[in-house]
Amino acid sequence: MNILERLDAGLSLADEERMLLDSVRDLAVAELAPRAAAYDRDSLFPWENIKAINALGLNAMFIPQAYGGMPLSYRCYLACVREVSKACASTGIIWATNFHAIKPVIQYGSEDLKSRILPRIAEGGIASLVITEPSAGSDATGMKTQFREDGDEIVVDGQKIFISNGDVADVYVVFGKWAGVDDAKASIGAVVIEKGAPGLAVTGTEHKMGTRASGTASLSFEQCRIPRGNVLAGPGDGLSVLLASLNKSRPSVAAHALGIARAAFEDAVAYINDRRQSGRRILEFQGVQFMVADLAAELAVCENWLWHVADLVDQGVDDMGVEASILKLKATDLAMRVTTDAVQLHGGYGYCQDFRAERLMRDAKITQIWEGTNQIHRQLIGRSFLNKEKK
Repeated sequence: MNILERLDAGLSLADEERMLLDSVRDLAVAELAPRAAAYDRDSLFPWENIKAINALGLNAMFIPQAYGGMPLSYRCYLACVREVSKACASTGIIWATNFHAIKPVIQYGSEDLKSRILPRIAEGGIASLVITEPSAGSDATGMKTQFREDGDEIVVDGQKIFISNGDVADVYVVFGKWAGVDDAKASIGAVVIEKGAPGLAVTGTEHKMGTRASGTASLSFEQCRIPRGNVLAGPGDGLSVLLASLNKSRPSVAAHALGIARAAFEDAVAYINDRRQSGRRILEFQGVQFMVADLAAELAVCENWLWHVADLVDQGVDDMGVEASILKLKATDLAMRVTTDAVQLHGGYGYCQDFRAERLMRDAKITQIWEGTNQIHRQLIGRSFLNKEKK
């Protein structure tokens, strides 16, 4: 048993969580991974994979019991994200996005809103977190999507891009700005829009480098009318809801990245154990051993930080934005490095589709970009060390 296998075996989980994780691993090997290449090649949404994880009831693990869920620990959730993403990075994004989008509803939604929305997700519905716009990426204060009160309804107007699950979602959690509030931060709010709402349209989907089976859509809201009861955050509340939600979703992005990294690492190690050059296995060459040692050491350290951040969330710690940024930054940079080295270790085969190394390298790149680019996270981490100026 190598060091990474020992880390997995030593992961502290409740008995029912361990049983679920074992089921996810079995499903990933038997069904998710074998279908991943074809879904990627044809850019097809992985409906069979989604049906398979819904059969295990995976959405229920982050929905409160009162709304049809069977909540488990955040640690267990991250472990499942890693295993699903290890098998199929696209399926990992789709499922993780369900959590990213619905967590704000769980944490901040009214009782009426939760009772209407959460059971649908627990039963396998797909959710979408809608933030990014052509003029607003990592800086959410640049959003132009507008919410306007009109009697018992809210009218939504605006454009959104790069929206994960945007073309298939049943529920959209949309961030924008309230009309009549001039302050760029105080004006930020959030509403829930359900599939089929008049004025909501999918205007296109992206043709991407990686995670090609997960939908990334552009959305249009034109006089889109929703009930007032679908308001999630009014003026002055939206930014705090957004930031708190990102603190919970960024570790999930890290788990997604580490799943990709572990797949690439394990594939590379298996290949260089079998492949021979000059009568020796490739892994017997010292230079290659050094490469493997560096990657294994960084994976071990990064995964330990993943479980540390998971424990903070399970303990109810809210002020963990810097910890989440460190995790997202290091895990996603590492995923890009591991997948790049995996291609190198496979030699010419790594550059071809005979092995999944090239797909994993393409899949890894988005992890450095979504949920805040790594440049933004470096800025957040560095800024945290600024001393407050004395007045």
